Amino acid sequence: MDMLRRIVDEGVDSVGWPRPAWYETTPDDPGEGQAKQAMEDGAELVFACGGDGTVMAVVSALAGTETTMAVLPAGTGNLLAANLGLGTDAATGVQVAIEGGRRRIDVGVCDGKCFVVMAGMGFDAQMLEGTSEQAKKRIGWLAYVGGALKHLRDRPMRARIVLDDRPPMPRRPRTVIVGNVGRLQGGVRLLTEADPADGQLDVAILSPSNLAHWVSLAWGVIRRRDRVPLMETYTASKIEIHSRSTQPRQLDGDLIEPGRTLKISVRPKALLLSVPRPAGDADLAYDVSTAAEAAEDLREAARE
Repeated sequence: MDMLRRIVDEGVDSVGWPRPAWYETTPDDPGEGQAKQAMEDGAELVFACGGDGTVMAVVSALAGTETTMAVLPAGTGNLLAANLGLGTDAATGVQVAIEGGRRRIDVGVCDGKCFVVMAGMGFDAQMLEGTSEQAKKRIGWLAYVGGALKHLRDRPMRARIVLDDRPPMPRRPRTVIVGNVGRLQGGVRLLTEADPADGQLDVAILSPSNLAHWVSLAWGVIRRRDRVPLMETYTASKIEIHSRSTQPRQLDGDLIEPGRTLKISVRPKALLLSVPRPAGDADLAYDVSTAAEAAEDLREAARE
């Protein structure tokens, strides 16, 4: 924590910004209350330092406001940083923030909670449930493989999926994933067309029923084929998943209470996010290399 404070202080000092106030998260409040307090205290930029759970909590506070969120990756994972090229360390995150790139992205909403990466019901939440925090800290995203293996042979759901005002789709999926971005842990891209600023969420319905199906599906995803066996993809602004039995559920990698339904909507461009400046004319392409180089200077200054 001392090194992080020095990195942040060195960064803001370099551009003449006032040094920030610090708000510690707690087990009962992983960041939402602290972010709201920061805004009440006049903050125009809030650094979210932590993993996916901390980022999700801060998003819930900042969505719909003019306050910018800057991500300082830490903890056992940060899929938002990985998907949008925000850098993999705190120093790069600070440098990205002070360089001034800004982007509005969509926010998903479920049961009053916001998410910016992915929500899911079924196998993906079971995998999280079966992975210990200790294993994640020790070996990172590879720990999820063990959690996945525990549930490969479980039975599929009996579900009804409703997208916007379209007719209900009866399915027997192992999992339904709703994504704002497309990249999973380990760099695997599940939703190749996901765009976090298009006002839509991408939906993947995965329906393998045996180990051979899982292998075929996984191989298709890894090879980034346009059509992956046993996976349907759609886009929608409102998604409802109704299961006949209670299922585990997750938002941005954090388990929420199991249930028989998962109802999700989108708030278009609700979050103002600090991002690397665009590379060329590409609308969602970012170049973090310049920030990463400057971040090394921050780290050196913080060590002195």
